[in-house]
Amino acid sequence: MYMPYTCIFCVSFRDTSKAIQPLFEEKGRSHVAIWKWVQRFNPKHVYCCKRVSAAFLIDETMVVQIGSDEAWLWIAIEPTDKLILGIKISFGRSILVAADRFLQELVRRYGKHPVSTDDGTWYPYASKFATIKHHLHSFHDRSIIERTVQYFKDRTECFDNYFSCRKINCNRLHVHNWLKMYIFYLHMNMDRMRFMKFLLIEGG
Repeated sequence: MYMPYTCIFCVSFRDTSKAIQPLFEEKGRSHVAIWKWVQRFNPKHVYCCKRVSAAFLIDETMVVQIGSDEAWLWIAIEPTDKLILGIKISFGRSILVAADRFLQELVRRYGKHPVSTDDGTWYPYASKFATIKHHLHSFHDRSIIERTVQYFKDRTECFDNYFSCRKINCNRLHVHNWLKMYIFYLHMNMDRMRFMKFLLIEGG
């Protein structure tokens, strides 16, 4: 558990290997071992939101390069608890198809709810295909989703927005695993902050 958690704060797997070196008396753990730990890190409840109170808040950003391919990252969050409902990676110019598939995945997981987005022209069509209501972000909704997207962009910028990928026809599962680990960390940090706020209120 400590290795993947440390990996969140370090720039690279090599830096993580150096950071945990004092914990091991002999040879420590290599950056390859850290990478394997991240791939095996599979918490049961990454997406811990049990219900959606109002709508899906969705945004997309051209955030990373995976091997030689530029990737879009799609993020959906719940507006009340600000929990991440799902993510998706897409490639190429078929952005309408990617938006449609992402919405369908959210509907299968949480049921049908209105979707709040920016003014991307593909969202009304994708919402119509999914038979759910669509509206543009309010100022409040936009600030919530943009802040969440920025969390991911700030983290991936630490390693130049680049995921190494040399395998031909790779399914990019290693990237999804890293993203799931980061979501787990964000949710865990939110729980800690809520708990601290609760203690302050109760103690005060």
